[in-house]
Amino acid sequence: MEAAIKAGATTINIPDTVGYATPEDMEKIFAMVRARVPGADQVILSAHNHNDLGLGVANTLASLRGGARQVECTINGIGERAGNAALEEIVMALRTRHDQYPYTTNIQTTDLLKVSRMLATITSFDVQPNKAIVGRNAFAHESGIHQDGVLKNAATYEIMTPESVGWSRSSLVMGKHSGRAAFRDKLKALGYADMDDARLNEAFSRFKDLADRKKVVYDDDIVALVDDEARDHDHIRFAALDLTSSSGKPSSAALTIQVDGQDVQANATGNGPVDAAFNALRQAFPHEARLALFSVGAVTEGTDAQARTTVRLEEDGKLVDGQGADADTVVSAVRAYVHALNKLLVKRARTAPEALTA
Repeated sequence: MEAAIKAGATTINIPDTVGYATPEDMEKIFAMVRARVPGADQVILSAHNHNDLGLGVANTLASLRGGARQVECTINGIGERAGNAALEEIVMALRTRHDQYPYTTNIQTTDLLKVSRMLATITSFDVQPNKAIVGRNAFAHESGIHQDGVLKNAATYEIMTPESVGWSRSSLVMGKHSGRAAFRDKLKALGYADMDDARLNEAFSRFKDLADRKKVVYDDDIVALVDDEARDHDHIRFAALDLTSSSGKPSSAALTIQVDGQDVQANATGNGPVDAAFNALRQAFPHEARLALFSVGAVTEGTDAQARTTVRLEEDGKLVDGQGADADTVVSAVRAYVHALNKLLVKRARTAPEALTA
């Protein structure tokens, strides 16, 4: 570090790149550097902590105590292996416990949830429900004594307000009689102000279809369908699906997809409706990718809730994840599979960089 500072470095990063350290380790390391390295007081010390032991955020806060003034972190804590220290958790720890960490940032905390959801859409990795700050259960109170306390005074059990990180107190939104203007205003309130007209029209059409099939439409429902439309489906697009299924008999699926704008149809049977639909998709767009993961969750509560499905495909060592959302669970599964296929085609098109030569 002394040599780097003498050579002109203005920022020195100390990484726990394997996630082995404890908070005590990190605080001591930074304090030691400040005490022993000539010129350390003239540079910015930076912390980079991995989360292999679940200590990424704790180690980062301890690094600040030791003298770090720059933090390397990621939205949703994404990163290799168990990930990196989560930006949203660090920011809100600094804000909530300013008595312990008297430091400030210029981060607009009301955008944390929006950015978290944007990244989840891009990566096709949903945030776990009990994730701090941005998980959908982060401000949910189930215990009777908690509910009673929150109703009397929210500060009793809420150390920060949902609004401070981008959550809305009112989650009940529009119905089938809502118009395009109201839908656009709702999208702006949810952080989707920059949607072009084509995407808006597609999302509004799906919203009207959802409102006809669902008793109550929530903010999370709109987020799910808009995120689904925002994904790149240019090469392959879902068009229609007809299913026949009964207990004790094979299911059948009649699927229509669009490949480069052209309708392609296929019929297949399978062990259940999802298997039949996936078999039809493999007929309509032949490929050798292996289904490595299939996961279904509900966007909101109720038997009419939209399903959000994740599909992981593996081909020649390449892994891709796709997501889809729909009130029909099988349709959401097909949308997820189509999304994964599109991402796989992008990976196929990429070529390794040429070797550098002297």
